Amino acid sequence: LLNHLNELQPMKIYSLSLLSALGLVFSATAAVAAPGHSHALDFGQPGNVQAVDRTIEVRMSDNVFALETIEVKAGETIRFVLHNDGALLHEFNLGYSATHAAHEQEMIAMFRSGMLTPTGAHDMSHMEGEMDGGMTHDDPNSVLIEPGAREELIWTFSKTKNLEFACNIPGHYQAGMVGKVEIR
Repeated sequence: LLNHLNELQPMKIYSLSLLSALGLVFSATAAVAAPGHSHALDFGQPGNVQAVDRTIEVRMSDNVFALETIEVKAGETIRFVLHNDGALLHEFNLGYSATHAAHEQEMIAMFRSGMLTPTGAHDMSHMEGEMDGGMTHDDPNSVLIEPGAREELIWTFSKTKNLEFACNIPGHYQAGMVGKVEIR
């Protein structure tokens, strides 16, 4: 019996470590967005088009943003005009590195389901009952931009640190499609 318990001990430690790591990812995600895709995030909220303070053009091509850093003021409402000059689908997502990592896992599931392809997004709302959890890409801090397309995101920033803008299409963040948002 003791030998059997000793054999199980490493598996218990591994399982607990894995559960702890997953808990950290989910805790980081929960700290930023409440369940149900809340519109109130600790780094800001969707902005009102009538309250836009300025516009920032963001050009992207395959796996690179033309900007490395975006500077904004706390309380400022920015209209991001997003241009995808590449041949692949890209995303503009405001968040922290931990939330980008968690969101990338959601994006992987969307690719596996057929909702996303390397070059576009498909409306699968008619399949919602068939899809695990009714996947959607509707976070207010994120927008998908198909090749050759132009999209907008309006955001009012709060004071925070370590904020990034990134593309969470699987592999794009790791390839360097990420930049810093400096809030003064």
